[in-house]
Amino acid sequence: MKDFAKQISEAIGWLRDAASKLTLRRDRAPIATVARVDHFARTRAALITQKKLYGYLKERIGTRYPKMFDDELFAQSINVAKMHVFAASLSDMTIYAVAQVSADGRLEGVDRREWALACYRAGLADNADQMTDAHDAESWVGAFIQRIEATLWENVAIGGRAFTESPKALIKWAPIADELKMRDREIVENSIRFAWNEVIRDFRARLDADAAAADWRSLHPRN
Repeated sequence: MKDFAKQISEAIGWLRDAASKLTLRRDRAPIATVARVDHFARTRAALITQKKLYGYLKERIGTRYPKMFDDELFAQSINVAKMHVFAASLSDMTIYAVAQVSADGRLEGVDRREWALACYRAGLADNADQMTDAHDAESWVGAFIQRIEATLWENVAIGGRAFTESPKALIKWAPIADELKMRDREIVENSIRFAWNEVIRDFRARLDADAAAADWRSLHPRN
């Protein structure tokens, strides 16, 4: 059982690695290409997942937290939860990022939708080896397609709510007793919303939206 727990612990290490790399080597370069926007979306989704999921578990479990990884069911639950929260966080960050780039008529209609979907798919694919069920990705993509079709992009660009899925996913999937989660819901959901604020400030400060939109158009010319 300890060997299994060790494997699970190593598997979830991608979140810790992502967070440590961002913390130790803070990236300040302009975000001026499609690749840079997509990279920002998936790495910050991983960072927020790491900070808020593990933070909530440590807060609730306390000093027993390290020993809980010797429990096979708990370790499996963590592995499932981290990908569901990541998928939701990636959805939120992707919607926000593409809305910011496409604002003021820089991109419209099909370009906006295609970029959002491509960014989301790429983020999931980059972490495909962490998925416990191959069908999860299909479900996440299907839900994301419905979301982008219903998104009011201009509203998101000027401050409308984009970070709506990650708070719900965190409280739903965290392997904590339901009665505790009911008490914690407001605090936990507000905590992850507040955590996004720093990410938003960083993105807005570094984004060169004109250059990023131009890069998308050069990569996807319309006849």
